[in-house]
Amino acid sequence: MSIQAINAKNQFRGKVKNIVNGPVVSEVDVETPAGIVSSVITSSSVGDLDLHVGSDVLAVVKATEVSIAKL
Repeated sequence: MSIQAINAKNQFRGKVKNIVNGPVVSEVDVETPAGIVSSVITSSSVGDLDLHVGSDVLAVVKATEVSIAKL
C-alpha cells in the first residue's frame, strides 16, 4: 500500500514508539521530529496495519483526530 496524495497538511513521519493494546481501542505513540504524537485507533486497525514498535508510519493530524498510515 502506498499513499499517492492526501489533503491534510499536518503530517508527521515517525516510528511507532509504544502501543497500549485494549480489547476495542489501542493507543499508538509515534516518535516524530516534532515530538511524540499519540493516536487512539481501533485494535483491529493495529492488527490490519501490522503495527508494532519500530514501524515506520505517517501520523496525519486533522482537528483533534490523528490517523495512522503504515509506510
